[in-house]
Amino acid sequence: MNDALPSTRAAYAPPRPAGSVTLSDVAPRDGLQSIGPFVPTETKVAIIRALYDSGIRRMEIGSFVSPKAIPQMADTAEVLRAALDLPGLECTVLVPNRRGYDMALAAGAHRLGLFMSATESHNRSNLNRTREESFADLATIVRDASARGIALRFNLSTVFHCPFEGVVPEEDAMDWIERIMALDPAMEIALADTTGNASPDQVARLFDRVHRSWGLRFAFHGHDTYGMGVANVYAAYRAGVRIFDSAAGGLGGCPFAPGATGNVATEDVVWLFRRMGVETGVNWAGLLKAADIAATVQGGTPGGRLRGVPAARAA
Repeated sequence: MNDALPSTRAAYAPPRPAGSVTLSDVAPRDGLQSIGPFVPTETKVAIIRALYDSGIRRMEIGSFVSPKAIPQMADTAEVLRAALDLPGLECTVLVPNRRGYDMALAAGAHRLGLFMSATESHNRSNLNRTREESFADLATIVRDASARGIALRFNLSTVFHCPFEGVVPEEDAMDWIERIMALDPAMEIALADTTGNASPDQVARLFDRVHRSWGLRFAFHGHDTYGMGVANVYAAYRAGVRIFDSAAGGLGGCPFAPGATGNVATEDVVWLFRRMGVETGVNWAGLLKAADIAATVQGGTPGGRLRGVPAARAA
């Protein structure tokens, strides 16, 4: 792994106002995918509209996966149609393979989220494929989408810790990141703490390395299983990350990562940046309304701290 690549590879910098961050709320997808009772389509749309009203302008709407594997995502096309009616909202959908890719294009998604795991065990559990099989399929999708000017994000799961293999060696993660990076020099890449068991120093160290090698093109997807979600967001921010995934109400969890619980709560992340003077574009009162809706979804396990702090709710 070459940790000192030519500086031309560091030219990519996602456009955003100085002193601000971009938040992508993943509650409609990652927040709901593990819930047993099917969440009505109108409830999903209500969460999306409430988040939109709070100022969130980027969301992970759903995923085009097998409804047998993830029944909760069976109505993604219908949910996406409603989301596309909201002006200025960037709608991302996850696609694991060529079939999902074709469905997402037909449905009109703005950005396609590809995904695989950094560890073999989780990739087999999550996608029933080896890493090489997933990568080969996704590489053809990247080439096709890039040629057509379609916005992409490549999500690499279990970068920091795997529920089956434990802490992931940094060199292993860097090798996969390098291979993904080489597919498209303009593609956004998200590094995911799938189990919520990353440590802040680990997060800071890995992001510092990828930024020095390839520039500020990386996003952070964090979970809060071990109560370190906000600390890891802060560590990623200090390392230069400016794109963050979070979920209103702290919903979430991977059905193929035993013990993993919710995403870091959007309201907790917004409060962190608000106290730091970093602009998120989010209306606090409106976000609390959206988080309250998300937290009451039947079968969900809400997380986060700020919804339960009276002084914060009154702020």
